[in-house]
Amino acid sequence: MYSSSPADAPIVREPLHAPVAHLVRGGVVEGIHYGSVVVLGADGEVQFQLGDIEAAFYPRSALKPVQAVAMLRAGLPLAGDLLSLAAASHSGEERHLAGTRRILDLAGLTESDLRNVPDMPYDPAVRDTWIREGRQPSRLAQNCSGKHAAMLWTSRLNGWSLDDYLDPAHPLQQAIAEIVEDLTGQRIARTTVDGCGAPLFSISLHGLARAVSRIVAAAPGTPEARVADAMREDAEMASGAGRDVAALMRAVPGLLAKDGFEGVEVAALPDGRAVAVKIADGANRARVPVAAAALARAGVDPELLGGFAGEALLGGGREVGRVRPVRCLEPVSVSACA
Repeated sequence: MYSSSPADAPIVREPLHAPVAHLVRGGVVEGIHYGSVVVLGADGEVQFQLGDIEAAFYPRSALKPVQAVAMLRAGLPLAGDLLSLAAASHSGEERHLAGTRRILDLAGLTESDLRNVPDMPYDPAVRDTWIREGRQPSRLAQNCSGKHAAMLWTSRLNGWSLDDYLDPAHPLQQAIAEIVEDLTGQRIARTTVDGCGAPLFSISLHGLARAVSRIVAAAPGTPEARVADAMREDAEMASGAGRDVAALMRAVPGLLAKDGFEGVEVAALPDGRAVAVKIADGANRARVPVAAAALARAGVDPELLGGFAGEALLGGGREVGRVRPVRCLEPVSVSACA
C-alpha cells in the first residue's frame, strides 16, 4: 500500500486548460486544441505542467491498469495476454473476443453474464466487416468486455454477487475504489458511470500520472508489476492492430501507455517517469502528438517518437500543415506557451 491516508479529493471545477496543440496550415495557426499536461520525474515530483493538472476529471479507460491491479490484489489469477485483455480498450478483433470467452470459461460463466453495453467493434475496419457480414452488436465486441469478464471472475472467486457487479456499492467496486485512492494518493472526487456501464472515478491528471508511475516502478511479482508486464508484452491485446498506444509501446522500450476516451492518455517508463494528457475537446489528433511531446519532455529520445509527431493537414490532397504541440512542450524549449 502506498498511502494509509490519501490526500483530499481534487476540486470539482471548470478546468483551467491551456493551449497544448496548434493546427498550423500554410504557416498560419488555423485552430487551437486546449488541454492539460503533466510530466513526473523518476522521483515522482512534477517536472513540467501545463494547464490544470489538479482539477477533478474523469480518466475514462486510462484508469484500466489501476482497475486491473485492484482485481489482482483481490485474487484474480490472470497473467499474460488475458491479463493484458483485462486492462484493455480492445478493437474487437477475433483474438479479443476469443480471449474474453477464455476468461469467462475459466470463471464458469458465459457472455450472458456480462453487464457491459452491447456494441460493435471499436476498430473501424473490423466494424465495417461486421456490418458487411450482418453481425449485430454484442457484449463481447464492446471494447471493455475483457475488463468486465475479469470483474465477473474476481467476484466469483470472492463469493460476491454477480448480477450487480457494476453497482458502486458492490464489494468489487469498493475494492477497486480503494486501490484507485491508494495508487493515485488522493480521495475520489466523484463517481459516475462510464460508457460501458462500470463505475468511473474522478481523480486529477496528476493523480493518474502518479498511479501509473507507481505501477511501472513496482517490485517484480507484485500485482502492479504483473499488470505492467502483461500490457507491455502484449500491447495489441490491450488495444489492437494499428492502434497508436500499441505502436508507442513498441517504439519506446519499457513504456506502458494507455489511452482513454475524451482525449486522455497516460504513459510511464520503468524508472517511474510518467506523463498524463487530457485534451479538452477529446480530439485524438491532438492527444497523440501532445503525449509524444510530453514523453520527449520526460527524456525519451525524440527519434523514437518521430511516428507520433502530429497528423498532416491536407490541401488539395497534399500536405500543407500539421497538428503540432505548442512550443513549450518541446524538450529544450524555454519559451512561454502560446
